[in-house]
Amino acid sequence: MPPRWSRIPDRKDADFRQLDDRMTFATHVALFAAANSGMWFFKIVQDVDWSWSVWVTSAWAMGLIAHAIYIFAIADYSEPVVATSQAKGFKPKDKPAKSTKR
Repeated sequence: MPPRWSRIPDRKDADFRQLDDRMTFATHVALFAAANSGMWFFKIVQDVDWSWSVWVTSAWAMGLIAHAIYIFAIADYSEPVVATSQAKGFKPKDKPAKSTKR
C-alpha cells in the first residue's frame, strides 16, 4: 500500500520533503535492481561477453551509494527559516493620493 499524506503536499513542509526524497530513493533502488538483474540474467543465459556490464553496474552502484549518503546523512530536513519583513535600505516613496478637484 502506498504511503498516504494526511496534509496538503508542500515542498516547504520538512516531513513531506523527507518522505518524498526517501520514496525517490526507493524508486532508484528498484530501477537499479530491475535493470541490473535483467542485464546480468541475459549476459549469463546468452553467454555473451559484455565487459561493459561490470562498468555499468559499478557506476550505477556508486551513484546509488552517493544518493543514499545524501538522503540519509547530508540532507537537512529542518524547517526553513523565514526571513523577517524588516527591510533595510531603500524604501520607495508612497504615491500621493489623486485629487478629485478639476
